[in-house]
Amino acid sequence: MKKGFLIACLALGGAMDLSAQQAYFIDGYHGGIYGHIPPWQTRFMVDELSQFPDWKINLELEPESWDTIEVRDKAAYDDFVKAFANQSSSGRIEYINPAYGQSYMYNISGESIIRQFYYGMRKLRAHFPNAVFTTYSSEEPCFTSALPQILRSYGFKYASLKNPNTCWGGYTRAYGGELVNWIGPDGSSLVAVPRYAVEALKPKSTWETIASNNSIAYVTRAFGYGIRHPVGMCLQDAGWANGPWIKEGASTPADSANVSKSYSPTVFETWRGYIEHRSVRIPDVNWRFSQEDVLTSLVWGGQVLQRIARQVRAAENKIVITEKLAAMATLDKSAPWPETSLDEAWRTLLLSQHHDCWIVPYNMRSGITWADNVARWTGNTNRRCESIREQSMAVFATPALVSQEEFTIRVFNTTAGERDECVSVPLPVGWDGAIVMDSHHHVISGQEVMADTAHRREWLFPAAVPSMGYATYFLRRPPPIKEHVGAPHHPLETGKGPARASLQKDGTCQLETDLYRLIIDPAKGGAIESLIARQMGDREFVDQAGARHFGELRGNFYSQGGFRSSTETPAHITILENGPLRVKAEIRGMIADAPFIETLTLVEGQRRMDIHLEIDWTHNTGIGEDPDEVKGHPLEKAFYNDSFKLQALFPANLNEQKIYKNAPYDVLQSRLANTFFNSWDSIKNVVLLNWVDVADGSGRYGLALLSDHTTSYSHGGGYPLALTIQYSGAGLFYRDYAIDGPSELNYALIPHKGRWDEAGISTEGTHWNEPLQVGISKGPDEASSRSKGFVGISSRSVIQLDQSHWEISSMTFSGPDLCVRLFNAEGDDDVHRLYFTCKVNSVMLVNLSGQPIQRLPVEREPSGRSYTRLSMPRFGIRTLRFIHAR
Repeated sequence: MKKGFLIACLALGGAMDLSAQQAYFIDGYHGGIYGHIPPWQTRFMVDELSQFPDWKINLELEPESWDTIEVRDKAAYDDFVKAFANQSSSGRIEYINPAYGQSYMYNISGESIIRQFYYGMRKLRAHFPNAVFTTYSSEEPCFTSALPQILRSYGFKYASLKNPNTCWGGYTRAYGGELVNWIGPDGSSLVAVPRYAVEALKPKSTWETIASNNSIAYVTRAFGYGIRHPVGMCLQDAGWANGPWIKEGASTPADSANVSKSYSPTVFETWRGYIEHRSVRIPDVNWRFSQEDVLTSLVWGGQVLQRIARQVRAAENKIVITEKLAAMATLDKSAPWPETSLDEAWRTLLLSQHHDCWIVPYNMRSGITWADNVARWTGNTNRRCESIREQSMAVFATPALVSQEEFTIRVFNTTAGERDECVSVPLPVGWDGAIVMDSHHHVISGQEVMADTAHRREWLFPAAVPSMGYATYFLRRPPPIKEHVGAPHHPLETGKGPARASLQKDGTCQLETDLYRLIIDPAKGGAIESLIARQMGDREFVDQAGARHFGELRGNFYSQGGFRSSTETPAHITILENGPLRVKAEIRGMIADAPFIETLTLVEGQRRMDIHLEIDWTHNTGIGEDPDEVKGHPLEKAFYNDSFKLQALFPANLNEQKIYKNAPYDVLQSRLANTFFNSWDSIKNVVLLNWVDVADGSGRYGLALLSDHTTSYSHGGGYPLALTIQYSGAGLFYRDYAIDGPSELNYALIPHKGRWDEAGISTEGTHWNEPLQVGISKGPDEASSRSKGFVGISSRSVIQLDQSHWEISSMTFSGPDLCVRLFNAEGDDDVHRLYFTCKVNSVMLVNLSGQPIQRLPVEREPSGRSYTRLSMPRFGIRTLRFIHAR
């Protein structure tokens, strides 16, 4: 019936009288002081609202903008505050995106998303105390699958999944009719206006859908589909002096080559007013929204974007670690909570996540590009975090003694679950090796290594650290006996260790640990010839029958003969470290005419294999699809198809392959047959946030690939799993995404048994992002350490879980209360015990705004350990407030 009516409407066109039916329109403004808001904008909005009494506006203005507006134009600011005062559903102004930095959301951590809203709403309420945040909407594709849970916890009721007038970077999948229940991965739902199934992309455009001006064609299609109250949308850039976007009898002001008249009668609304008073209000369709329903594409592999993504990820990791260390110091040593400095560190990090940083990094204002700002903003975050980190760890330091022969080491674990991993400490000048002892003065094996920078000598040793806490070790100068130098002080307790590396007679290099035996072939440019998982029945993970090689670098250098591979040129291999704890091999090779250095590291007992890659580009060279192949095709872009970019390939010995990948507070199984597309109207979500996992069809084995930055991956149709390394050529808005210096990145591989959750891949990714933290101070000798009771205070665990599948997303202080956020990445939804060592008045489950939800009972085991009970669904997040923690 819907289809027949739609065909009839399209056939009759303007001859059909639909004037009795109303359509609705969401108008408003997008931008801010870091983008494009002029000084006159606020006065203009106030005056236009006065001139057009039926006009309503929806705002997505950077919250920090109001600080500047208040100073520059106080009168206009005061008038706007008055106009904003009516926050009922009949009001004329709604703030629809309070995120501090207007992030895309899908490209940052879940904790960052939470802080985007927290700091954004806090800033806006400082200017508009009665502000109500009801609907989330965005001009750009600022969407991610976990938003229903986050938004509901902040008090939002509704959302819109439309972005009709700014689709360069993507759009959501067309789905459904007037309203849907947008269901997130944890089961949370939010009433949402989707991009309708009939909301087509605008012909001959690469940035609009047909809903951007309520064209007659769009509204007619919507009526024909059974949508009784169709709504379109355009968030104008702040600085456009159009006023109401649709004026009675006028054509759309956009795209003169594709002008279409707007439907009449069209009524302006806020999203709040539309959903509560104009729409059907109650959806009859549930949409289990997948991350792959966010169809988005940026210039992945472009050097400028790669640097931005690495800078943002590094700062994200650092600030979460810093907060947790500071919380431990406040809890354990009554150190002052560094709230002001942390707030400023978050402020600049959130700005560096601004969508404009990622989609128009070359855009310049006052001689400074968005990319320049990211470096400055993340630099501020890092400096503040480093200062807080040092201060926090210093409170755990032991008073210095006269002796220079012994130091106290404290190793901090900022994640849930015990960890047994190698850490390193700098060796004092003049020391010839070291002896490390645990708190019971048992000698721990070690290995002398060179630090990554400044050629400093370090001592590597395995540390066992409890969940969200610390453990204490002692570093002593060894007696002057030659055989102690660089040797372990007792046999390693490993399966088949110690780790070792060797050059074989056939020229290959073999690396071995208790977990792996890996062979690197220099004749094939340093590709990995074999990867044996020793504790999985000596299973081979390399597909040795395929056309491509494991770890091979390959891409289309269209001005240098087409596809080029690192296997074309023999590589030189140097063993940098040779056990007993860690082995490291350096591979020096060539890709086309550019030299590269790849460092591969394996650690005894560690499932993750770390790879560091540096490419020393000699000049800017085109890498990707040949631009000549897409000329004359306005929808096709050279940067879309990643298979033409320089990639690291990983052909795995896995049959009937499936792909799993993570997203903020989510993990999904890919529904894509392949990741390849070359046109704006066929975009796919091929984003690699933290990791992607290729598994065999039976779920018995898999290979996870971890990246140190948000980028893209490739896979499908006989094409192996691949990581995007480099693109150079035309990008968005016709900018040249050029190579202007060396490239540097880190990635890691984890062969595993079982599905991703059974193998704990999410937890492994968290451990990679939050490495153990090491603090060292001058300390007492063995006798005095015993006499002063250091054994008794040698370790502390603030939070412990009775299962290892939950993650601690953040730990902070709010006044006297300890706040802990948990994420169920891999576990079940059963009730579990959460143990804590701090003394508290009570434990409260709160929402993201800090409002109480439920008081949780505090119980004690016969041993005296305190705990509370909690359950949450897979991919659920929960925030606990430990009242008056001490």
